[in-house]
Amino acid sequence: MALDLLGQFPANAQVTVDSAPIIYFLDDHPRLAARFAPIFDAAANGELSIFVSTITVAEVLTGPLKVGNDILAAQYHQALRGSRNWEIVAVTEEIAILAARIRAIRKLRLPDAIQVATAVATGSVALVTHDIDFSKVREIKIVS
Repeated sequence: MALDLLGQFPANAQVTVDSAPIIYFLDDHPRLAARFAPIFDAAANGELSIFVSTITVAEVLTGPLKVGNDILAAQYHQALRGSRNWEIVAVTEEIAILAARIRAIRKLRLPDAIQVATAVATGSVALVTHDIDFSKVREIKIVS
């Protein structure tokens, strides 16, 4: 099943990854980490590039910080910043305006609209997620 996920991208693709797949991978989720691992392995091997929004940074760090684990939060932050073929994309004015349009049309929560807008603005071929709220999105291919 995980190979099916990776097989949906052309060679050397650029994808935006939503928060949940990253959290599952970093937390070594018993069922879902393996589903998304090939995407992260492909990036590490130079086979694709990953974009993540600053929204993702906030969402990924929330879990460790909520339980007072600053060391784990710092490790997760370093994983996001220091991983090969990963780029953190700031929410620019352009992305904010696009997110507002997407939110108005698709009735998404603002963080989800920002994820979609980030994927569109970066020229990603897809947004990788595990969130069913993206079923209404038509602006970019959703892979889950």
